[in-house]
Amino acid sequence: MKHSSKYLDLYTSLGFAASILLAPDILAADKGVAYISNQNGRVTILDLETMQTKGELNVGAKGPRGLGITSDGKWIITANKDDSNISIVDTAGTIPPKLVSIGKNPEFVRILGDRAYVTYEPSSKGGPPSKLEKAEEDDDDDEEQVPGHIAIVDIKQGKVIKDIVGKPETEGLEFSKDGKKMIVTNESDNSITVHDVKSGKLLKSISVGKYGERPRGIKISPDGKTYLVTLELSDKMLVLNNNFKVTKEIKTGKTPYGVSYDRAGKRIFVAANNENALQVFDAKTFTKIKDIPTGKRCWHFSFTPDDQQLLLACGKSSEVIVIDTATMEATKRLLANEMPWGIVTYPKSMGSVDQP
Repeated sequence: MKHSSKYLDLYTSLGFAASILLAPDILAADKGVAYISNQNGRVTILDLETMQTKGELNVGAKGPRGLGITSDGKWIITANKDDSNISIVDTAGTIPPKLVSIGKNPEFVRILGDRAYVTYEPSSKGGPPSKLEKAEEDDDDDEEQVPGHIAIVDIKQGKVIKDIVGKPETEGLEFSKDGKKMIVTNESDNSITVHDVKSGKLLKSISVGKYGERPRGIKISPDGKTYLVTLELSDKMLVLNNNFKVTKEIKTGKTPYGVSYDRAGKRIFVAANNENALQVFDAKTFTKIKDIPTGKRCWHFSFTPDDQQLLLACGKSSEVIVIDTATMEATKRLLANEMPWGIVTYPKSMGSVDQP
């Protein structure tokens, strides 16, 4: 296939033995690396100095979506939709990936210390309900909704050490600034739940149904005083204080998902899927600063470690868009053939699926 010269090809045909061209500690000596999960492929390694591909990680399973990286950059964990498991992948490429069974539809991954926290959704059909499906759900009040789960995996042991039963369709996951609480968005339940990190005990449940439908993305502010939650089917973002009380509703573009503050906590970035835009808001006034045109089904993004650029994964338009954070303009479009889903970096940086 011949591609336009404005694109850089993100993919190479590499086997596992040749899946890493340069170790992360070498690349991190400059601007670092980005890891991009591809729902129809592997994990791409992008050199942030050159914005060129340095190889791939073979995760050993199908459908990698959510991903996380350990603080030392040695391990990538991916949630593999098609195989109902996660992969613990050596970023140096010296050992094969270790697969750990989780449950149906694993989606979101966050890492805290040597543990991975993975949401999975046994009842999920893999996308927002259509209007017909929604009407059928509303008519069938007697049908019990299947709860979602959060699996806690010991990365060193490579096994699930705790499974927390949550609300229907667990999705996004965030931690309090002190690392003692885990906050989960529950799509079809229209709720946000707060759990004790150590025990998994449910501490609080916040219904957001009166504000809108399908809470999905969640992100804490750098100072730990505020949480943002996107409501996918209501084109809205909620602002919660550190007591998990809703303090403000913000209108967004169509079907918002990924959300993050910048490192300074001055701006908020929202990936508005069906708006085909990355929206930028002032973090104090919540007024919109700009809509940055994007591609299709852009769900997740990450800043580069130096905060000078932002990488946005657009699955349905098969590209990763590079955005200059000073000018808030797209500077490159990197071709991605296998439906990019999420992005993390090493050194770790702010983004919709990770933070330093």
